[in-house]
Formats: sequence, structure tokens, C-alpha cells
Amino acid sequence: MQLPREVIVGEGVIERVAEISRRLGFTESALIITGRKTHDVAGKIVEEILEKEGVEAKTYIVELATIKDVEAVEERIRTLKPQVVFGVGGGTKIDVAKLSSARQKVPFISVPTTASHDGIASPLSSVKGLEKPFSIMAQAPIAIIADTKIIAQTPHRFIASGCGDVIAKFTAVRDWKLAHMDRNEYYGEYAASLALMSARLVMRNANLIKPQNDEGLRVLLEALISCGVAMSIAGSSRPCSGSEHLFSHALDLIKPNNALHGEQCGVGTIVMAYLHGENWRRIKETLRIVGAPTNAYELGLSKEDVVKALLMAPSIRPERYTILNKLELSPEECERIAKITGVI
Repeated sequence: MQLPREVIVGEGVIERVAEISRRLGFTESALIITGRKTHDVAGKIVEEILEKEGVEAKTYIVELATIKDVEAVEERIRTLKPQVVFGVGGGTKIDVAKLSSARQKVPFISVPTTASHDGIASPLSSVKGLEKPFSIMAQAPIAIIADTKIIAQTPHRFIASGCGDVIAKFTAVRDWKLAHMDRNEYYGEYAASLALMSARLVMRNANLIKPQNDEGLRVLLEALISCGVAMSIAGSSRPCSGSEHLFSHALDLIKPNNALHGEQCGVGTIVMAYLHGENWRRIKETLRIVGAPTNAYELGLSKEDVVKALLMAPSIRPERYTILNKLELSPEECERIAKITGVI
């Protein structure tokens, strides 16, 4: 079970990167993985603060966040031999830093610049170019430094997407429990409870999650971090990723780079909550309050895209048993359910 040793959330906490590094014993060298935009927003600050404290900090700019980028970063790690790798940026940059550092057995610190999904704190990584379109096990960050002042500067759409990814835990946990009952799969009640608590926290505080509201952003960040910890405890993505995530992965194959991961998961959760007999209307209303999409039109999808994704979803990970495997929906049933829930 890998868990973060330091988690710092708040305004201006990026200034504490050197302090955290020192406390964790990283006083000599660091490699910072970031993107072009995120380098200007936060990567440069991390590098300057570390250098000021006598840490030899090198920066590597990642362009696309593919498996090729992971291999290129691994090469940099082998050459520079840093004590720690910083992932500074959105989910994709953090995923590259997470996977490359895990492969080279070097600790990793997460410095998110957005709050669009739970990858900022999870031990799993999702990069393009792998045989599978979903996350694989990498390593949990040894520390998370989430500066709300920096994250608040991103478009609200990213924060709403993060809410969608947290709310998805309602159906992910139901799918996990179903797999335990029907297939005798391991089910961890503590990890499941932690994921559900995060989803309930966001639902309860939905009215706070709006532009320029620091309290709402903090609620979301704490929920995303708790979800990451739930996955670390479970040893898999099970408490946080179910049929709604498979729906999102299917959409990524049908219509690549169309919408944000959390946006797609949120819409998927509406449908899966209906299938599970959950309160799908409340989930839909929460997504509406936080400003996340609630239907295909808002995601830029056609009716056909949604039906195709629902049919394809169970085959994305055949070993992952969910409500979609149990029900084996026909194309007509998929369309009917999507219409009932107002997704199409």
C-alpha cells in the first residue's frame, strides 16, 4: 500500500516545494516534468525555488504525453539520476512523470496545475500509445503540493470535470460491490467508503464549486486526493473506476480528444446510476450545479456515439465486471435508457 507522506493544499503552497523536498530527504537533485504552458505557470517557479535552496533542478518539457514521452523521460532519469521527479502540470504531464519515475524506481512528487481528475493523487497512470486505453499501475506520489491560487486560474470547465470524476465514484463502488457478489471479486469496504465519502462531499458542497470560490476548490481537491488514496489502499482503480469509466474509455476510441475525461465520466454516471437503481436525477442535478455536461449535446456527441459507447464499454476491459456485463444491453435498450435519463 503506497500512500503520500505529505499533502499540502492551499493558496501559495507552491512556495513550500523546497521545504517539502528537504523534509523528505531530497536535498541534492530533482527532475521537473512539465508542459510548455505549465512551465510558465508553475514549472519555472518550482525550478527556481529548488535551485535557490541548493538543489540541482533540471526541467524536461513534455509535448504530447505518449508512451514515447515516458521513454524519453526515463532516458533523462537514467542520465541525470535525480533523487526525485516532480510532475508539474495537468493530468497528462503528471501521468508521464508518475509512470517514468515508477519504471526507474525514483520517488515522485505531484504538483497539479488543474483539478480535472483524480490522477493528481492516484497510483495509476494513463498515457497514449499503450496497448490498453485505460490506466495502468505506476506509483503513488510521495507528496502532493496543490496550490489553489494556481489551480483557480484554469478555466472552470476543468474544475467541473474534476467534479464529474469524483461523482463517478457512486457507480464505480456499486460496480465493485456487484463484482464481489456475482463473481466473488475482492471488495475492500474501507477503500470503497473513502471513495463514496469523496463523492458525497462534492455533492453536498456543489453550490460552493463555482469560479473564484477557494472553499469549493479546496473541497474538490481534498475529494480528488482522497480518491487517489482509496485506489492506493485497494491496490487497483476499482473503488474509483467502473462502468462509467469504461463508457468514457469507449468514447475516447470512438471520438478521440473530444471532451475531458471527467466530463465523459460524469455523463456516464447518470446512465449507470439509472441501471443500478440509484438516484440518477440527483447526480444529474449536481453535475448541472457545478457546470459539468449532463448530456451528449453538451459533450459534442451524437446519439449514435452514445449508443455505440454503451455497447462497446464492457469489451474495453472484459475482466472488469460491471452492471453492463450483468445486463448485456441491446442497442435498442441502450438508446431507450439514454433517452430516459436525458443523455440523448
